[in-house]
This record gives sequence, structure tokens and C-alpha cells, in this order.
Amino acid sequence: MYTQPSRIEIVGNTLALQWLDGDETYLEASKLRANSPSAENKGEVDIFGNVSGGEVPREHLDIKVLKFVQIGNYAIRIHFSDGHSTGIYSWDYLKSLSNLK
Repeated sequence: MYTQPSRIEIVGNTLALQWLDGDETYLEASKLRANSPSAENKGEVDIFGNVSGGEVPREHLDIKVLKFVQIGNYAIRIHFSDGHSTGIYSWDYLKSLSNLK
């Protein structure tokens, strides 16, 4: 489990995170937006396991990260140029995105 990064910055169109162990993670805005963990993006699961809602997977080539807001000591909420801002990205989730191709 990852703890809060020591530093987070928006560098161009990339979210850069430096972890306490010295490791660094760089995530492009398009990857972050396409993988938003929000119910709006992924859908919601009901008590029977059925998923409703969610977006059709697509590329977000012209998307930009406008800002981020820290949520407690466990995550950030990212505000994108298309108005999307409902995804809460935990530290572990951000680290796992760096391993996705």
C-alpha cells in the first residue's frame, strides 16, 4: 500500500508524482481520464452484481489536467478540461495505472 506522495505536480499534460521511496510516476492526462475510477466512467454495481451506466471506452486525446485536489491522506480528485471531476484516485490506483500500457 502506497502512502501519500512527497510531491505532486502537473507538468505539461502529465501528472507527476514523487513517492517517499524516491520512485517517480508520470501519468498522461488521456490515460488518467480514460481510466477514471468514477461511477460516471465505470458504471455502478447494484446488489445483484449488475453494472449500470458508465461510458463507452474511448480515447481522450485532447484532454488536459486542469488541477487536482487532495482527498484526505489517501487520494486526489482530478479536474479535467472536459468537465469531468468525479473520479477519486487513490495512491495505490495511481501507482497501478503506471503499470498499464
